[in-house]
Amino acid sequence: MSVKARWRHGLTMVELVIFIVVVSIGVIGILQVITLNTRNSADPMRRKQALAIAESLIEEVRLASFTYCDIADPNVTTASSPSACTTPEVVGPELANNNIRPFDNVNDYVSQLGTAQTYTTDVAGVAGVAFPAGYTATVTINADATLGPVGAKLASDGSSANMNVLRITVTVTYGSDSVVLETYRTRYAPNSVPVS
Repeated sequence: MSVKARWRHGLTMVELVIFIVVVSIGVIGILQVITLNTRNSADPMRRKQALAIAESLIEEVRLASFTYCDIADPNVTTASSPSACTTPEVVGPELANNNIRPFDNVNDYVSQLGTAQTYTTDVAGVAGVAFPAGYTATVTINADATLGPVGAKLASDGSSANMNVLRITVTVTYGSDSVVLETYRTRYAPNSVPVS
């Protein structure tokens, strides 16, 4: 039988089976990609929500005062160091501020430097209104002595007198994923307090 005559007879059974197998594998692969894409289609929206929460929380922390004295201290606008304060600003919310604003200073958002604090309240201290269900947020604040050019880095440690640079880390977790934002806050205006 010549090659020309063979082509006129069509496909053999083996060729047809191989064709069906190859097409089936391709279709199964495409369907798996579509299924995976459909299953994960809500994740970008959840990530955007987590990013919005992290951005708003980090902005709230950065915009808080960073003074030598507690804002309820009468020397807050004149003190040139924590030693000039009746109530020097320390890490964690001060007891005297419960009626004013619990987070009046950057370092009030954590109870201890270097330890993540779960954020469960809004800026006024009202629990349960900060984040949608399924999202958790933590704030970590560290004194950071690495900010500035070589030879002129800003001194910073955990003491009230030397707490000049803070590195703020906000982590928002949703399911098994998380969004992490970091920023710095310096004590550039140690006598500036919000106007009530």
